[in-house]
Amino acid sequence: MANISDVITSKVRVKILNLFYSNLKEMYHVRGIVREVGEEINAVRRELIRLETAGILKKEQRGNRVYYFVRSDYPLFGDILSIVSKETGLGKQLIESKSKLGKVSYIMFSGRFSRGKSRKKDDEVEILVVGDIVLPELAAIVRVYESKLGRDINYTVMSREELDYRKKRRDPFLLGILTASRTMIIGDEEELIG
Repeated sequence: MANISDVITSKVRVKILNLFYSNLKEMYHVRGIVREVGEEINAVRRELIRLETAGILKKEQRGNRVYYFVRSDYPLFGDILSIVSKETGLGKQLIESKSKLGKVSYIMFSGRFSRGKSRKKDDEVEILVVGDIVLPELAAIVRVYESKLGRDINYTVMSREELDYRKKRRDPFLLGILTASRTMIIGDEEELIG
């Protein structure tokens, strides 16, 4: 499986990016980052300086501590988020379990879900899964992450035929999902929308 370490050779930088992009709302101070990633403090400081200089992270002084957080205005923010979503948490588990899930064509996370934000409405779909899916297997994987989040994850499963039919009929439910921001976990975005 391809992952971010194929592109970024610094394992410390990869760990820091995974930490920050898995917890977008969080601010971390240097020692907290060291504890989370399990690396030497000097290596972490060096990578934080590089990430801040590149504009990926921003720092803020609070008392005698310096806190770092993700800059959502970074031009490649969405791209890094997409990579990290596939490499950590539920995205990683779904990719690793792809063969157990059946014939998966697409898995898409809503933009809000990828960013760790809660749903605006109870009926808002956070995950769309398309293919011939083994529902009990998918439900078991999602349940584990629901317990970690402490809330339900709203997901929809449909076959390729149903997806194509709903697209042709311009189904409002499906159009609402496809016109919102998204992160593709499995499959090609152009094919899903087209």
